[in-house]
Amino acid sequence: MKATFRSLGIYNYRLWFFGALISNIGTWMQRTAQDWIVLTKLTDHNAAAVGITMALQFGPILLLMPISGLIADRVNRRKLLMVTNLCMAALGLGLGLIVLANVATLWEVYVFTFALGLVSAIDAPVRQTFVSELVSERHIPNAVALNSASFNGARLIGPGVAGVLIASIGSGWVLLINVATFGATMAALVLIRPTELNTSAKPARKRGQIQAGWKYVGSRPDIIVILIMVFLVGTFGFNFPIFTSTMAVAFHQGANGFGLLSSVMAIGSVFGSLLAARREKPRLFVVTLASIGFGIATLAAALMPSYWTFAVVLIVVGLSSLTMMTAANAYVQTTTAPAMRGRVMALYMAIFAGGTPLGAPVVGWVANVDGPRWALGVASASGLLAAAVALTWMIVAKHLRVRVDREARFGLTVNYDVRGARVVRRPTREDLGTQEIAIQRG
Repeated sequence: MKATFRSLGIYNYRLWFFGALISNIGTWMQRTAQDWIVLTKLTDHNAAAVGITMALQFGPILLLMPISGLIADRVNRRKLLMVTNLCMAALGLGLGLIVLANVATLWEVYVFTFALGLVSAIDAPVRQTFVSELVSERHIPNAVALNSASFNGARLIGPGVAGVLIASIGSGWVLLINVATFGATMAALVLIRPTELNTSAKPARKRGQIQAGWKYVGSRPDIIVILIMVFLVGTFGFNFPIFTSTMAVAFHQGANGFGLLSSVMAIGSVFGSLLAARREKPRLFVVTLASIGFGIATLAAALMPSYWTFAVVLIVVGLSSLTMMTAANAYVQTTTAPAMRGRVMALYMAIFAGGTPLGAPVVGWVANVDGPRWALGVASASGLLAAAVALTWMIVAKHLRVRVDREARFGLTVNYDVRGARVVRRPTREDLGTQEIAIQRG
């Protein structure tokens, strides 16, 4: 248990963790209220409209990715986070007021969502890379995993609370409560000790820095594989507001039932994040196994006959999805040169969140035409296809093989050509967790 929460022993990270937890609860409350307003108040249960809302929120990340990544590498991240949090609070206040006044239209929600997406596009890579300033290099995987636990712990609480509050006091008040939670993040940023931050040297201002980030990624085939997997699952699999809202309606549930589904899925997400926090080093093979699990879990969810069986399977969906994304995030951050980390993470976030504008409307359209179960089928296919990409690369580039021998009924081997000898070994602790090596001539 102590190993799982070791980063919380660091003063600056502890402040950030709890401040972000409170703010994230408010963020999930806003997302739940926003999606429910679009689905039930401003449209006649139009899942495609929910998909468009998601696309507008995440689309700017694609547009601003080259600039936001360079900003994250160059600026004082703590001060910039203060600015972005103030801007997001102001936008949340504006949206909450027009909803509370009962004058909101679908197009106005679209405008506020797009504006929030613009601010988030700058905030996301800065927020991701700021973690590396709060802890030492060896604590980064643990800190990233605990960040995911914080985010998904908030998802466990936020949607359920939002569902109750939407039914009792209305969506507008839920949006205003979210505005108040930004105060926790601002307080943490103010109280953080700047002298204890692990800041790295900022790159000098010169031409070609954005291209340098692209070239760096191009020289790392392992990161390219991760980015392809993140694109597939992030684009077509991580459209949870569409899945949970449309399945809630299909099971004849109201706002409470919708919020409960998001909270139930977050139970698995929290477990996935905490399991990731125990790992000393993230591995590509863990990302691949989690992707397979996500594909199987979403397929099972699509086949569930009742609301409660669907809710139970969502725990596994949450566990597998967060295991995959936490491991992928930590792998990219810990294996990237510090001077390039902002630009690489901006590309990561652009591919992860920026794929939503492409996938969410498509998945929403599938839910409208063929039903939400088929939309979950699309998510299942994305997870299995992502795993197939990773396994293909391991087989072709790393010579991953399955073998049966006397010592083990089932095992994995990685073959390398070394000066005419064919080296056959089981994956090491660095690869899969074992250490045995054997060499075969011929």
